[in-house]
Amino acid sequence: MSKKLDIETKLRNVQGHRFEVEFDDPRYPKLVIDEPEPLGTGQGPNPVRLLSAAVGHCMSSSLVYCLHKARVEAEEMETGVNMSLVKCEQGYWRIEGIAVKISLRVKEEDRAKVPRCLGLFEEYCTVTQGLRLGTRVAVDVELGSASGAARSSL
Repeated sequence: MSKKLDIETKLRNVQGHRFEVEFDDPRYPKLVIDEPEPLGTGQGPNPVRLLSAAVGHCMSSSLVYCLHKARVEAEEMETGVNMSLVKCEQGYWRIEGIAVKISLRVKEEDRAKVPRCLGLFEEYCTVTQGLRLGTRVAVDVELGSASGAARSSL
């Protein structure tokens, strides 16, 4: 890969499982993420629902992009995402699969141009392709003291 773009997102714990999300572009409003009851208070979507929305939007937007390049206007488009969760042997919830269904309506005279887009558009979806390829996730936890003062190593 020759180009690289870094995106930074910051989360701040507000209370319990509720976090405020701030994006690296000031044009985007802050977002509240929470877990449903009984873990959280359900004051925002949880990460699984955000991932579901990200996949649905990315796939839909990729199709719109491809249609636009083919000079086809979607008269109507609606996307549904079904995310299946299962408990693994250790008892943790895991995403078993994601099914995306896009309902598309175009003008009759544009129908012949659509199949080419249907064969290409998924390649444009950064989120779905990242999931399919098994994106690496690195986690580093920095432990500080409650007062914020520097700590010495033991």
